[in-house]
Amino acid sequence: MEYAIGVGLAALVGLFLWGVGLDKDRAAYPVILIVIAILYELFAVLGGSTTALVSELLPTTIFIGVSVLGFRTSLWWVVAGLVGHGVYDIFHPALFTNPGVPVWWPMFCMAYDVVAGVFLAWRLMPSGGVKAGFA
Repeated sequence: MEYAIGVGLAALVGLFLWGVGLDKDRAAYPVILIVIAILYELFAVLGGSTTALVSELLPTTIFIGVSVLGFRTSLWWVVAGLVGHGVYDIFHPALFTNPGVPVWWPMFCMAYDVVAGVFLAWRLMPSGGVKAGFA
């Protein structure tokens, strides 16, 4: 169920951004990646774990860096960041102890991230098409 909701939500968000033209702004998907990256920090705060908060800082910083790099150079970096965060979600429970993370979160987030990355990749392709703002 977590996977289906993640896939569906990412598809709906992507279609919404496309439908209203928000994805023509180069910042749309980089901002989404930044928000995705900081959610494990939020869960650490919710779980009351300073240890988790500190241990989550390095990966969060890396994904934010990829987001900024993608915004400033090529949105293909953001595609890589979104899909990479999806892979990270798969391994997160084995790498970190974060008491605030819901049990279902890594599966949901992985599905969302990968679909969002694929959707952005499709939009970057000439046939998917956004030329204005996406160069």
